[in-house]
Amino acid sequence: MSADDPTMSTDDKTVDDQVTAGVLQVARQARAAAQVLAPASREVKDRALWAMADALVAATEAITVANAADLAAGRQAGLSPGLIDRLELTDQRVADSAEALRALAGLDDPVGQVVRGQTLPNGLLVRQTRVPLGVVGMIYEARPNVTVDAVGLALKSGNACVLRGGSAAGRTNQAILQVLRDTLVRQGLPADLVQSVDQWGRSGAVALMRARGLVDVVIPRGGAALIATVVQQATVPVIETGVGNVHIYVDAAADPDMARPILMNAKTQRVGVCNAAETLLVHAGAAPAFLPQALLELAQAGVRLHGDERTAVWAPPGVTIWPATDQDWATEYLALELAVRVVDSLDQAVDHIRRWGSGHTEAIVTNDLAAAQRFTAQVDAAAVMVNASTRFTDGGQLGLGAEIGISTQKLHSRGPMGLTELTTTKWIVIGAGHVRP
Repeated sequence: MSADDPTMSTDDKTVDDQVTAGVLQVARQARAAAQVLAPASREVKDRALWAMADALVAATEAITVANAADLAAGRQAGLSPGLIDRLELTDQRVADSAEALRALAGLDDPVGQVVRGQTLPNGLLVRQTRVPLGVVGMIYEARPNVTVDAVGLALKSGNACVLRGGSAAGRTNQAILQVLRDTLVRQGLPADLVQSVDQWGRSGAVALMRARGLVDVVIPRGGAALIATVVQQATVPVIETGVGNVHIYVDAAADPDMARPILMNAKTQRVGVCNAAETLLVHAGAAPAFLPQALLELAQAGVRLHGDERTAVWAPPGVTIWPATDQDWATEYLALELAVRVVDSLDQAVDHIRRWGSGHTEAIVTNDLAAAQRFTAQVDAAAVMVNASTRFTDGGQLGLGAEIGISTQKLHSRGPMGLTELTTTKWIVIGAGHVRP
């Protein structure tokens, strides 16, 4: 169990009444604040987003000082390199978070958009219109950038948010939330649009996921244990974000000089994220031209390689291939580790992905249009890439401004969840004294 995993033992399943009362009060305040925000114009929300972005940049030093303390505590507690990477906020990452808020301000406001509408033969005017969800709960771990993204997305889409960001990022999140809440007040909006239940620890997370009727949806974002806990124990509706056991398949018709940079970017650019590649599948026909140099570059980048016997054949001198097991095919490493398998066909690659994939992101590298079309049609995932790095499965990269998570379920939303995914719809029916016959 990680330091930020809210999984409960059998001895602490009963949440303290005082904790429950505190979390419910927070949820009520958030609900009242959401009602104030719901009718706000785009101009009001965009001004607040710009102001929050400027305030974050101005507070960079205070935020990174708090983050340094969290990083030191995390290393002492033995957090994995992947979690440390997610936890770290550099000056540039603070600036990037601020820029994400500005990008959100530049996007269309989904609230009020008409999804469909018509005038019926009887004269009734019918419109299905986008409206905010209301109060969004977020439970996540060691990801202070998510704090900014969640607040920005919730604000622009007309929602309040209640956050449980975990003890590993406690100081950082507190510093960020103070900046954002103060900015909301200066913009004439309720500070209670943005709240945290971190002060109540894991019990607060449990109370939040059970605040049905006050919290409209809970979104877990983190490791498999955290997500499973929320899905299994929540009484509030859950949008499930999934782990990223992500594959890259190098087809027989792949250009090796295209495939290698895609692989290196997907695996090594940032290892502690859900869209990083974890397994490489290589067609036997592509192996001679692709694998020796690819394995060498991976090893030189510090990647520990787990491969089958056919992969080991192509390893250049000095490159170690550790025997791969079923555990390797199933693992989201979130580290400089990669599982590698040589396959005989596209169908075999697809079968491997169907067995071991998590439905997050899968990629094919090929110059064969028919192979690309078969792969995209047969692979069941939230995102499928053709000749592109899996690192593009990201709200900001796909033009959503930011994301609150990547959904691997199929109800309500799938893939990166941006502004539209934080709305629901309302049917508005306008008559002129109509009665049903």
